[in-house]
Amino acid sequence: MAVPMLRFLGDDPAVESVLISDLNAERASALAAQLGGKFTSAGCDANDPARVESLMSGHDVAVCYIGPFYFFERKLAACAIRAGIPYVSIADDFDAYLDVMKLDGEASAAGVKILTGFGNSPGLTQILARKGYNEVPNPFRISVNWCGGSDEAVGPSNLTHVFHIFNGAAPQWIEGRRVMLKAGGGRKLVEFPAPVGKCPVYHTGHAESVTLPENLAGLREVTVHGGTSPAYIVTLIKMMSALGLFRSHSRRVSMASFFHRIEGWFASAGQDKSVGRVEVYGADGGAEVCRCFTYVGHIADITSAPAYLAAKWLCEGRFDAKPGGVYAPERILDAPDEFIEDLKKLGVQIAELPVA
Repeated sequence: MAVPMLRFLGDDPAVESVLISDLNAERASALAAQLGGKFTSAGCDANDPARVESLMSGHDVAVCYIGPFYFFERKLAACAIRAGIPYVSIADDFDAYLDVMKLDGEASAAGVKILTGFGNSPGLTQILARKGYNEVPNPFRISVNWCGGSDEAVGPSNLTHVFHIFNGAAPQWIEGRRVMLKAGGGRKLVEFPAPVGKCPVYHTGHAESVTLPENLAGLREVTVHGGTSPAYIVTLIKMMSALGLFRSHSRRVSMASFFHRIEGWFASAGQDKSVGRVEVYGADGGAEVCRCFTYVGHIADITSAPAYLAAKWLCEGRFDAKPGGVYAPERILDAPDEFIEDLKKLGVQIAELPVA
């Protein structure tokens, strides 16, 4: 997921230096040498907070891609707070958000901004939801839907995340309260942009159904459904979940390592794009109104673009009016239109669909 971020940073003349830090020090060094110029490297174990803090110190911002985020997000955000520098992540798990929010008071006291979940889902989805929320009268319902293509390049931590969000229970916001529903349940068909088209999606444990009702007042319903193209991959994941193969973090890590080695078996007809669809409903008198937004792109591109832009805006002082604290995208972007236009300039294909 971080590969496009390095391209964005390398192409940005305002960025003077970039430190690539990774558990695999040799690969980080080779990558920095390949990129040249402003890039340097350092080996680091994310479970070593003293090392993480020492590497973060002295920089203008830290951007985190270390997953699975239910395991790492709070640890890395805490390091940034102690190091006294702002932090941006692509954290996607709902429980990662709930965990990192426990640092809100500490971040506020330190005057450090922690921007969590600036990927595609969550990330783009919340930004588009905020736009719709701002523009429809009396907003009361938001439907978030995403679908990943099977030919997308992903790493073991991506797979660990997928095994996590389709296992156990997923939070949804129904009738003004949080309820836990079976992950992988709630099947519905959603029309996505090409090349995916119509695809079944299911309740998943992404963060939007937790963050949106927390930050946007008056919502009675927020649901998150996710899936894959082709759809049989979700069926396989649900079968493995039912067998207890994802019951613990260690089991998910082991299964992710195995499936990462054979992921080429699941490639299908060039499905190398990922998509999202966000619907925001309001009430105008007695009539229901809706704004519907979609996005499409290679998953790493549409995940890195929001994180890069958030980091850039932080360094430019665009968020200086906000105090320190932990922020989901819709909380820090009160008026997201300019951010959305900047995302389009980075190549993210965002569209609004007419709703009958």
